Amino acid sequence: MMRRFLRDNGLSLGFGLLFLASLAGQAFAGLADFNDGRLRHAVEPVGLLDYLTSADFAVDVAENWQSEYLQFFLYVFATVWLLQRGSPESKPADRVGVESDEAQQIGAHATKESPRWVRAGGWRTGVFSISLGLVMLGLFLLSWLAQSVAGMSAYNAEQIADFGDPVSWFGYLASPDFWNRSLQNWQSEFLAIGSMAVFSVYLRQRGSPESKPVGAPHHATDESG
Repeated sequence: MMRRFLRDNGLSLGFGLLFLASLAGQAFAGLADFNDGRLRHAVEPVGLLDYLTSADFAVDVAENWQSEYLQFFLYVFATVWLLQRGSPESKPADRVGVESDEAQQIGAHATKESPRWVRAGGWRTGVFSISLGLVMLGLFLLSWLAQSVAGMSAYNAEQIADFGDPVSWFGYLASPDFWNRSLQNWQSEFLAIGSMAVFSVYLRQRGSPESKPVGAPHHATDESG
């Protein structure tokens, strides 16, 4: 039973462990870097718990999370309408848009194994049909909000240390620091998405659902191996 559970959930468990390991690594590396900065300013270093509850750690984590969820939100919605011929990440041209009820197995085409909200019809089916994008959008907005609050606290701490004036939350939202943190992550996510869409047209990874079958022609679209 345990072996079957591990096999059936290997992807989520594997990346969950990688997430926890990298988060722990970030905590210790970030603490060392943070304390180096404090020592340079002749300020006493802090312990791990104090660092983990600091605005500096929170803003570093949140700014990465929001950019990842922004990537998934945009990708989920963009791939409804935007195409990349030959990419397994794209639909073929004849399926552009939200597609028919028959293709999406909703309404009269729902089966007894369809999710309960699909079989219920009405507004519940409508909400469920865009639920993935809505959740990704919600997580992006929440993590972006967390970044703005933690970033403001970290920014104001630096301002006070340098005998500057602290700013309000709205003032921080208009600051270069906030937008630099956001945009430096966004541009990397957009580059990664675009690169994957194009590279997957011409390159292969045998056995991966993110790649076409090795022998598939370059123009084959919406195929995975």
